[in-house]
Amino acid sequence: MKKGILLITAVLLVISAMAQDRQQRDRGNRENNRQSESVPPPVEDVNKVVDNTFDSINKARTARPVSGSTRVGDNPVLFLVGNSTMRTGTLGNGSNGQWGWGYFAPDFFDPEKITVENHALGGMSTRTFYNHLWAEVLEGVKPGDWVIIELGHNDNGPYDSGRARATIRGIDKDSLVVTIQETGQQETVYSYGEYMRKYIDEVRAKGAYPILMSLTPRNSWEEDGTITRVDKTFGLWAKQVAEEKGVPFIDLNEITARKYEKFGPEKVDYMFYLDKIHTSAFGAKVNAESAVEGIRNYPGLELADYLLPEKIPYDSPARVGDNPVIFTVGDSTVKNADNDEDGPFSWGSVIGRFFDDGKITVDNQAMAGRSTRTFLDEGRWDKVYEALRPGDYVLIQFGHNEGGEINTGKARGVFKGSGDDSKVLLMESTGKYQVIYTFGWYLRKFIMDVQEKEAVPVILSHIPRNQWTEEGKVIRNSSSYGLWAKEAAEATGACFIDLNEISAVKLENMGREAAAEYFKGDHTHTSFKGALLNAESIVEGIKDSDCGLKNYLK
Repeated sequence: MKKGILLITAVLLVISAMAQDRQQRDRGNRENNRQSESVPPPVEDVNKVVDNTFDSINKARTARPVSGSTRVGDNPVLFLVGNSTMRTGTLGNGSNGQWGWGYFAPDFFDPEKITVENHALGGMSTRTFYNHLWAEVLEGVKPGDWVIIELGHNDNGPYDSGRARATIRGIDKDSLVVTIQETGQQETVYSYGEYMRKYIDEVRAKGAYPILMSLTPRNSWEEDGTITRVDKTFGLWAKQVAEEKGVPFIDLNEITARKYEKFGPEKVDYMFYLDKIHTSAFGAKVNAESAVEGIRNYPGLELADYLLPEKIPYDSPARVGDNPVIFTVGDSTVKNADNDEDGPFSWGSVIGRFFDDGKITVDNQAMAGRSTRTFLDEGRWDKVYEALRPGDYVLIQFGHNEGGEINTGKARGVFKGSGDDSKVLLMESTGKYQVIYTFGWYLRKFIMDVQEKEAVPVILSHIPRNQWTEEGKVIRNSSSYGLWAKEAAEATGACFIDLNEISAVKLENMGREAAAEYFKGDHTHTSFKGALLNAESIVEGIKDSDCGLKNYLK
C-alpha cells in the first residue's frame, strides 16, 4: 500500500514539474514576444552569402594565432577583430582566391616595434564573435596593446535560427531574449552599438586601446556612379559609439570607396573574387592601405608611430619638366644588357632616338625573364603606375615568357587566351596560394591602370623569333599571344601595334640567311641591328595609328 502511495506521489511531482516548465516556457515566449514588439526587425540578409558557420570554429582555433603569442619582449601587439573581409576562409590563406585585408596589414608595421595578429574569422557578426571568440582574444591583451574592431557585415538574418547572428539595429540599449530554434538554448541579443560598447569597455579594462572601423565597401554601385556606402547603418552606428565612448573611428568604408570610384567599375571588378563582397589579393591590399591611411592621418593617434615609413612613389628620372614620358614595359626583348653593340640589344633602349627628346623622353622599365604575371607580382608594374602622369605613354610588350610553368619551376606562366578565366593554385616554391589569370586579363589590368591615370597605353604583339617555316616564312604569333594582345587592346580601347607582323615581313624580305644577323645568341634575343629594326617597326606602327604619340616623332 505504501509503495503505491509513493508511486502516485512521484508521478504527481513529475506532472507538476512539467507543468511548471511549460509555464516558464510560456512566460519566456510571452516575454520574447513583448520584446520583439519593442525592437526593430534585424537587418535583412540581402546578399545570401554562404560563409563560415560555427562548425569551423574548432578548425579556426588551430589556424588563428594564440592570442598574444606573437609578442616580442615588451612590445605591444595589434589585434585585429573582424569577419571574412578581414580574414577570408577559416585558414585565411587565400586557398579560395579570396583574401582579407588583415593578411596584408603586417606589411605596413615595423616588426621591431609591434606585431600584428589577425583574429578575424569569416561568418562572424558582432554578436557571434563576442559570444564565441572574444574571450580567447581578450586573454592575450595586455596594457599598451591595440585592438582594431571592424564588424557588421554579418549582423543580419534571423535572431533565433540558422546562423542566428543578427544584432538589433542601431546603438540603443534594447535587448531581446531569444530561444535558438535548433538548440533550444536561450540567449540575450543586444544592439550593434551595445556589443561595440562591450568590446570597447573590455579592451580598456585591460589597459589597451580600442579603434573602431567602418566596414569595407562592397562592389555595389548607385545609379549616379558612386559606391554604395554604409553611412546610414553600420558605419553610422560605429561612428556614433566611437564618439560616445571617445575612441578613434576610421571610416574605412569611405576611404576605399573613394578609391573605387576613381578606379571605375571595370577595375573594381578585379578587386573582388567570386562575389561582390570578398576581395581578391588586389582588393585586400587596397583595404589594408586604406586602413593604414586612416591610422596615419588620424590626429594624435599614437598607433601611427608603429608604422613603417610611408613609401615614396617612384618618380621617373627621365622626366624633363612637365614633358610626358614614354614608359616601356616588357621582357628581355624590350630591355637586355644593352651596353655592348656587339652583344644582345633590345628595342626599348634604342626607341628614344626616334622621338624628339625636347618634347618627350623614354624610361625603359622592362626586365629580362619577366612575364605579365611576374612583372606584376614583383611590384615592377606598381612602380610604373606610381610614376604615371596625365599625357604619358606606356608601350607594353609581353608574350615570350608566358608559356612556361605556372606553379612550379620559374612559375611565371599564365593561362592562354584573353578571357576572364582564372584558377587558384598552390605555388610550389612559396607554399602560398595565388590566383592565376589569362594573358589578356593581365594586359587589360595594365591598360585600365594606365587609363585611370589619364595616360595612354599602347599594346604591342611581341617581336618575331628567328623561326621559319619550310616555305621560308617567319612563324607568326597571330593565333596566340599576338591575337590575345590585340583582343585585350580592342576590349579596352587601347592602341594596338602588330609589331610581330611588321618586323616579320621585313625579315622575310631580306631572307633567312641575312635575317640571322638581327639576332644574337639564340632565336629570340636581338642584336643591335635587330633592336633598331624592331624600333623602326614600332615607329611605323605608330605613324599608321590614331595614337597621339605620332606627334612626338622626329
